[in-house]
Amino acid sequence: MNAKHFISSLETSAMKIKTILDCVPDEQSRWKPLPQKWSILEVINHLYDEEKDDFRMRLDLILNHPGKEWPGNDPEGWVMDRQYNKKDFSESLKNFHQERNNSISWLNTLIQPDWKRTYKHPVFGVLSAGDLLAAWAAHDYLHLKQLADLQVRYLDKLAQPFSVRYAAP
Repeated sequence: MNAKHFISSLETSAMKIKTILDCVPDEQSRWKPLPQKWSILEVINHLYDEEKDDFRMRLDLILNHPGKEWPGNDPEGWVMDRQYNKKDFSESLKNFHQERNNSISWLNTLIQPDWKRTYKHPVFGVLSAGDLLAAWAAHDYLHLKQLADLQVRYLDKLAQPFSVRYAAP
């Protein structure tokens, strides 16, 4: 595994998240295309919590505390329980980027980690440290796609009674 590539991907995707969310007004950050869908603000707070309470912590557990049970994780529940959509947007962005910087710094301190070391997850089965690092990088891009879609849907809303349908026939 070329860990440097995945670490670089995490750095790059954080910059892309910053760029795609630059100049998003507060009102737009809280907007949802449907009540059951996430807003931009909910996505960024999800990324923040995943950064500190999921990927980095779990990778550390696999690499440095093998066999230790992982704490529970409820990303869907956290959206409501932690009231993501009521948080300050600029503070949420700052929090995510600070945690990402902490993660990159931590990843760069790892000396010859055993990417094959595993953990038996009750849902996903056996996961290696390498699986987790790769999933972490992919997770960002899944949410970048979601953030782009939210931007398009918001533009379509603002365009009413016109439409953005010509953008992608």
